[in-house]
Amino acid sequence: MYTFGIDIGSTSSKAVILKDGKEIIAHQVISLGTGTIGPKEAKEQVFKEASISPEEISYTIVTGYGRMKCDYADEQISELSCHAKGIHYLLPTVRTVIDIGGQDAKALRIDDKGRLIQFQMNDKCAAGTGRFLDVMAKILNVDINDLGPLSEKSNHPASISNTCTVFAESEVISKLSSDIPLEDIAAGIHESVAKRVAGMALRIGKTPDVAMSGGVALNIGVVHAMEREMECPVLVHPLCQSAGAIGAAILAWEKFTKEKVR
Repeated sequence: MYTFGIDIGSTSSKAVILKDGKEIIAHQVISLGTGTIGPKEAKEQVFKEASISPEEISYTIVTGYGRMKCDYADEQISELSCHAKGIHYLLPTVRTVIDIGGQDAKALRIDDKGRLIQFQMNDKCAAGTGRFLDVMAKILNVDINDLGPLSEKSNHPASISNTCTVFAESEVISKLSSDIPLEDIAAGIHESVAKRVAGMALRIGKTPDVAMSGGVALNIGVVHAMEREMECPVLVHPLCQSAGAIGAAILAWEKFTKEKVR
């Protein structure tokens, strides 16, 4: 039996096909989000990879920022529950999940079944989100994928005191004008994000193990900054960006099998 999970984010689309609720037989990440051809591309490519047709899918769940715009799913579920399930599948020992998305940041506490217990969320401003990092990378004239490795070269991270994106932008421009090295500014940017997001995570209680999900988890500079702020290791799975889609596919399997039993 196959289930399909798709996570339509603000900046990327992730799709996963799961067999019998256990085996990931295909997954795709497209760097285009809601309102673009990204979701369509992710769906087409994941079915091509799996060598099955959409008609063979028993149940589909969509999650993410753009989930309301998906008209073919059997159900729409919040990314909070989906990331909780997805990370539990990838890293079963994790009890605290930090998810930094394109437009928001979330800290989740989950149980030993991958169920959401408590959460904190910032969706009111861009500070501490992937969007914040995108803006800062453009100011530094650095590719977003190079921001993490660049910051790792820093020995003296610059202090970025403003959490508001607009004011932080001015602060970064001022530091550039003062000839502060790019790597120190990049490290300061990552520390700024980590301080804000770690604050949310600590409010719900730091229960080990701790992991990051979402695309920002691929930024090694943010991960290391988060470890310093949390004062503990932060786990990152290679499929961290697809955690929401994996969780959606797992929940689709659970929903379908439960209905089938009835």
